[in-house]
Amino acid sequence: MTEKKPSVLFVCVHNAGRSQMAAGWLRHLAGDRIDIRSAGSLPADQINPVAVEAMKEAGVDIAAETPKILTTGAVQDSDVVITMGCGDACPFFPGKRYEDWKLDDPAGQDIEAVRPIRDDIRSRVEELISSLLA
Repeated sequence: MTEKKPSVLFVCVHNAGRSQMAAGWLRHLAGDRIDIRSAGSLPADQINPVAVEAMKEAGVDIAAETPKILTTGAVQDSDVVITMGCGDACPFFPGKRYEDWKLDDPAGQDIEAVRPIRDDIRSRVEELISSLLA
């Protein structure tokens, strides 16, 4: 019998910056060892191009991703729900592991401002991987 892979859902309001960068890092660093989802309570029309650029600089391509609406099912199907400023829009289910990552919003920022956000997200994702795959 195979062990179930842990699953993570990253949530921010627009699913265009922080949550997409986090999902990109997790995909890049953990490969297929963790199921990855991202969503937003009010998804944008497209991913923040500066977030795409910042991730590309670090060797991670998130250009093909699209913002997705947060669903109750996505939360139910995830072991860990990481919120990034979505406030009370995130449904709560007992038994889930919730973390709220306080991160600056890259929306409207230039690349110089987005790089430290990208790097902060990477270090948090590395800690998350360690906790899930230990």
